Amino acid sequence: MVTVSAGARLHVGFQNLSLAHDRLYGGVGVGLAEPRTRISAEPADGVSASGQPVRRYATRAVERLGVSGVEIEVESSIPRHVGLGSGTQLALAVYAATALAHDRPLAIRSDAPELGRGGRSGVGVATFEAGGFVVDAGHPTTRFTTAPPERGEWTVPPVVARHDLPEAWRFVVVVPDATPGRSGDAEDASIRTVIEDASPGVADEIAGVLTRRLLPAAAAGQLDDFGDAVERIGRLNGTWYTETQGGVFRPPAGRLVEHLDEAPVLTGIGQSSWGPAVYGVTDRIHRDEAENLARDSLDELGLDGSVYVTRPAADGFQVHE
Repeated sequence: MVTVSAGARLHVGFQNLSLAHDRLYGGVGVGLAEPRTRISAEPADGVSASGQPVRRYATRAVERLGVSGVEIEVESSIPRHVGLGSGTQLALAVYAATALAHDRPLAIRSDAPELGRGGRSGVGVATFEAGGFVVDAGHPTTRFTTAPPERGEWTVPPVVARHDLPEAWRFVVVVPDATPGRSGDAEDASIRTVIEDASPGVADEIAGVLTRRLLPAAAAGQLDDFGDAVERIGRLNGTWYTETQGGVFRPPAGRLVEHLDEAPVLTGIGQSSWGPAVYGVTDRIHRDEAENLARDSLDELGLDGSVYVTRPAADGFQVHE
């Protein structure tokens, strides 16, 4: 039996959603140490797995690898459809565990499209591979217009920048109990709507923040500058989604963002992907204060939910044999 685990990821936003520019998407995000998906696999005749998503990914992995079958057990999982990248981490963990159980070589990046992953953002694939703060190159606009390609008919966008963030940093992730974030056909439809109307000027401003503020701060490990730049990119992304999600941030993430934004111990407040997960970053010294603040914010806003405090991931998936 082989066991594979992988941490969640935060998706800060995209560099561009306008068809007026040469490249579309271009994800910006961070790998997290927690929460984690943990998958065990052993060879079998046919596919044995509990839950439709797990069976689907296991079937695709078996077909792609050309093996007899696999028995999958999910020991723990990242919460689904809350903005933490659960789908990509699950798909790739199932694939990796299946391959290793059969002593097959891993081709994570090239096989991810066959699993239906990496079609827009490459952040989840990149953080599964190696963790870190990641910026990907996006896709040529001529190939990726408003209609998504069929599964497997793309390559995962290459990583153009990756930095290990300081081990002393802590990401505070608040997941309110709310309607799940968009995925599948609903996500595709929303993205098409956004792309058709997206302002290229927003992408131009994001490019300036990314190159002159965020990348230097990540490389130098400057917490406050990193947080300010992350927050700005998140809010600029939100202007593209105002019509489709009901504001710069979706409800109730917007209320949490504004509440947490008043706290001096947190910086870089934003919504991950379609939410409802909200995040901020602090340091190890202020960890407990930031966690208490996050829990108090849920209580004061009358929301139930979960709070995770985690370090940035310095590496990708782990294998436990």
